[in-house]
Amino acid sequence: MRRDVVGTILIIILILLLVGALPSWGHSRSWGYFPSGGLGLVLVIVIILVLLGRI
Repeated sequence: MRRDVVGTILIIILILLLVGALPSWGHSRSWGYFPSGGLGLVLVIVIILVLLGRI
């Protein structure tokens, strides 16, 4: 039960960070796609770990 909650919280935090790092926002326009791509990769890894029951 606790692992499910931690995994869900991690996924929500990573999604919020991913949206904040998208280059469509004014403060992150000059960053390009690197931050959102990196966070997207981390999000995919966390989702896989949650589905496998590792987190």
